[in-house]
Amino acid sequence: MAQVLEFKLPDLGEGLTEAEIVRWLVNVGDVVAIDQPVVEVETAKAMVEVPCPYGGVVTARFGDEGTELPVGAPLLTVAVGGAPGGDGPAAPAAQAEAATAAESAESSEYSGNVLVGYGTAGPAARRRRVRRESPAAAPVQAAPVALVEPEAPTGPVPVISPLVRKIARDQGLDLRQVRGSGPEGLILRADVETALAVRDRSTAAYAGAAAPAPASVSAGASVAGERVPLRGVRGAVADKLSRSRTEIPDATCWVDADATELMAARAAMNAAGGPKISVLALLARICTHALARFPELNSTVDTAAREIVRLPSVHLGFAAQTDRGLVVPVVRDAGGRTAESLTAEFARLTEAARQGTLTPADLTGGTFTLNNYGVFGVDGSTPIINHPEAAMLGVGRIVPKPWVHQGELAVRQVVQLSFTFDHRVCDGGTAGGFLRYVADCVENPAVLLRTL
Repeated sequence: MAQVLEFKLPDLGEGLTEAEIVRWLVNVGDVVAIDQPVVEVETAKAMVEVPCPYGGVVTARFGDEGTELPVGAPLLTVAVGGAPGGDGPAAPAAQAEAATAAESAESSEYSGNVLVGYGTAGPAARRRRVRRESPAAAPVQAAPVALVEPEAPTGPVPVISPLVRKIARDQGLDLRQVRGSGPEGLILRADVETALAVRDRSTAAYAGAAAPAPASVSAGASVAGERVPLRGVRGAVADKLSRSRTEIPDATCWVDADATELMAARAAMNAAGGPKISVLALLARICTHALARFPELNSTVDTAAREIVRLPSVHLGFAAQTDRGLVVPVVRDAGGRTAESLTAEFARLTEAARQGTLTPADLTGGTFTLNNYGVFGVDGSTPIINHPEAAMLGVGRIVPKPWVHQGELAVRQVVQLSFTFDHRVCDGGTAGGFLRYVADCVENPAVLLRTL
């Protein structure tokens, strides 16, 4: 008889507690190899493929595509060590494949912890050996669970995710009245959102029946509008921006700068041969130099300890717009990189963002953000700080404008720089000094370029 092992949604790290099933990569009855990706999931930070640490035959899948599952919920079960359901008939091909998988499992090791986005193989993974069942010992296995309609809970409310509990608590929803659609009646975020939508529709219908409709709304017209769930990347962006506005007393200052010399210097660098240098890379180099002069702005605030934590390295985030929404990949140790290295890393992370292959590690740990919204054809903005950072520099488009240069009116390449900072970490003098230094480097980059 096969040993049936249950594979649960692993801990995704970086504080992530749930993920949405985007696409199953295997079907029930398929033979999977150790560390083979079995499902593609979307978290609040990235879309990743989850590898299974067992080799064998898939006997059950839990959750349809579009279902949100909390960490620790079952994903699938795998029969290891023989054909599943040894007492019943099985297709000869499945039996042969299962036997092959069993032999492989018995003669090798299977993975331990699953590291999302990195696979499970490698020297860092803990491994155990799969052994045949001993007649003298009871088998340690997780029996496949049939996907049946769950009954309403009669005991403790089956909720794992703290986020689900918080949403219900904030909205005044009694979870005991919610019917869970997850395994064994587990209440998922989608269940809470559905219950809230039903409650809102009922309230609106009652209010509509109790009061006459406004004259501007025709009889029978729908005023509910389209409801778009705040989930995945969109939900993560909403939560982070709301937290930033709620917790951080921010202020913004801005200045126009003549970027003609910066653009000329870049053109000269690219004309000399070798890898091309991007404008964003030059602005990043300017930012890291400015942060070295004003370290107060490369920091975070520990509200519990009431302390400002100044950080030793600059991990530079940059805003990237994708089909899935706004993401902020992070360039590690940006202060120690050359312009060529920064250009290459920006290109790599931007392409990964467009392909949806960024890992959680690529999207976390930033200490300062550079936002080039000029690519959208706009001149200025008031950036919202990327919590828990302390500042963000926004860069508008670089366009020809009338400018007084050396006492005469001329057409120059002008850019507007916007700087938003956490007023707890510094006052306006420090923020203004940082922005003025950045503008001076944009207008006269000769001294800075010698260090690139």
